[in-house]
Amino acid sequence: MRKTLIVGAGGVGNVVAHKCAQDAETFGEIWLASRTQAKCDAIAADVKAATGVELKTAALDADNVAETVALLRQIQPEVLLNIALPYQDLTLMEACLEAGVHYLDTANYEPPDTAKFEYKWQWAYQDRFREAGLTAILGSGFDPGTTNVYCAYALKHYFDEIETVDIIDANAGDHGLPFATNFNPEINLREITQNGRYWENGEWKETQPLEIGHDFPFPHPEVGTRRIYLLFHEELESLAKNLPGLKRIRFWMTFSQNYITHLRVLENVGMTSIEPVEFEGHQIVPIQFLKKLLPDPASLGPLTKGKTFIGCLIRGRLKGSDEMATKFIYNICDHQECYREVKSQAISYTAGVPAMIGARQMLNGHWMKPGVWNLEQLDPDPFMADSMKWGLPWEVVDGSGFQMP
Repeated sequence: MRKTLIVGAGGVGNVVAHKCAQDAETFGEIWLASRTQAKCDAIAADVKAATGVELKTAALDADNVAETVALLRQIQPEVLLNIALPYQDLTLMEACLEAGVHYLDTANYEPPDTAKFEYKWQWAYQDRFREAGLTAILGSGFDPGTTNVYCAYALKHYFDEIETVDIIDANAGDHGLPFATNFNPEINLREITQNGRYWENGEWKETQPLEIGHDFPFPHPEVGTRRIYLLFHEELESLAKNLPGLKRIRFWMTFSQNYITHLRVLENVGMTSIEPVEFEGHQIVPIQFLKKLLPDPASLGPLTKGKTFIGCLIRGRLKGSDEMATKFIYNICDHQECYREVKSQAISYTAGVPAMIGARQMLNGHWMKPGVWNLEQLDPDPFMADSMKWGLPWEVVDGSGFQMP
């Protein structure tokens, strides 16, 4: 029987486990491993109640290559789904190479001691995975991930060349708490407190954190017009490299004024710092201490109401024509509907479902290609078809009426 190993038992890991169990015919015997096996057992109980599928669980320190290799050799899965922290990408890739297992993750590597995420460390594995006959899929979440596929789909079906891309991510949900992050607090705060960057005319341009904002009219009444802010996001790096004719690509995300106010205060008092400080004889990292104080994102599921909206506003030259046009490809999710299905709010849902869909492409043979790949380098059509089937329906509309700065 085919076997699949999921590493990570947080909010996104919970979604991935549920969705893989919904398609046990494809994923076979499903294992869920994490540093804390009790978290895996709790998810397994929920999955069994929801789907009737029994997950197997294991304790695993994903920072330990030898321990991971031993578990891989014990289980012998066809693919490892890395839903752990991005700090662990390289150790899990090393383990997969040693044990002969295909690899997929949702976020690119980030060194624990430097708030800088980029693909160079993982792209360096290209030759090793190719020579081993193994496939590694990078960034199969929503953004990165589904947004990359949207761009590839637009290039395949609408445009000969893509000139500009604006990736726009809005959470119009409300959990009623004074301040909370929608996914891992440490990763989330590191991401939005660093300088913004975007790619234009062959070079990277840098901005101050959340320096550039724009009121954007989303095409859904429950989202409405919201302030979006420019920041750097990892899919920009690979898309700038892989989209032909591209002149500019940017990433935008919504933040409420309440969120920004809390963030500024935390920054001003040093709580978002990643530099260790001494406290009563112990070295602590402020942002890691803050993570302990903030609500667990997995606890937000039953509290959150409203929609998420993530899409790509893409302008390019239409196929077989000199005419320029703009297409808007997007998904809308409902927080409460996600919770009813998999006991998760929509942020974790939109990150987790694409991991299952990406792994599904691998196991069904669509994306089995030795080497290391970002999603825009692969055939978008089967992924887009599965998105409709497995919980992330999308729309394509004329984008000419949406103005960007």
